[in-house]
Amino acid sequence: MKLVRFTLGEGARLGIIHENGVIDLTRASDGHLPADMLTFLQQGEAALELARQFEHSTPPDLALSEVKLLAPIANPSKVVAIGLNYMDHCREQKVEPPKAPLIFSKFSTAIIGPGEAIRWDPALTSQVDFEAELAVVMGRTARNVTEAEALDYVAGYTICHDVSARDLQFSDGQWIRGKSLDTFCPLGPYLVTTDEVPDPHALAIRCTVNETVLQNSNTSEMIFRIPYLIAYITRAFTLLPGDVITTGTPDGVGVFRKPKIFLKDGDVVTIEIEGLGQLTNPCQEER
Repeated sequence: MKLVRFTLGEGARLGIIHENGVIDLTRASDGHLPADMLTFLQQGEAALELARQFEHSTPPDLALSEVKLLAPIANPSKVVAIGLNYMDHCREQKVEPPKAPLIFSKFSTAIIGPGEAIRWDPALTSQVDFEAELAVVMGRTARNVTEAEALDYVAGYTICHDVSARDLQFSDGQWIRGKSLDTFCPLGPYLVTTDEVPDPHALAIRCTVNETVLQNSNTSEMIFRIPYLIAYITRAFTLLPGDVITTGTPDGVGVFRKPKIFLKDGDVVTIEIEGLGQLTNPCQEER
């Protein structure tokens, strides 16, 4: 299923993409399914199974062109991010791959949806970079999970744009501020359930800025794969339904190009991952 959060102008609703339309799940279920994605995921497998029934038996009641898609999950308890997790990204920096996952965080207040503007104050940062990433969305509470069972805890996958203020990231000595400015975590357009993604480590991934392809790789370049990441993370802390894990970016980011390329006012960034759709956001300096 391609699950979405959407609005018709007021309030968020939960739906399924079906061909060129949207099934409003709250309406189709007579209120048995919630309008909020986090609540839906907290209800577990029963809610997913009910949604699947409507996917196959209910015609879309809205045209995709009628709705505005929102970030598929807007209020996770945490966004756990993994740095330096692609071999080609290590090669472009001429650094050795890490011996263990490099974990940082992006604040959930940075989340925006498709079409919303990535905004920044040019007096605060002048080095805003792009990073295409595959994001994992948890479907069950996970603590001390083994690699063998890790994917059983995943609800699905979405696209993340790990926007990064490189000057803040490198000058601070830690990454949270530079990675967590408001609007610096676009997510979307869908939450694609795991049954539609047989192998998340074999997906084409790319990023275009103003229609110029700047990142073009494959998730097979991941150093630490998703089951290992979930096992590693949950040895340290609990993951809750709706929590997001961003799994790193491939090569081609702006800061390591010669000359460097940073995002500018008016730029349009599109991230595409095979089977997960396209996530497009304009850029806007705040003056």
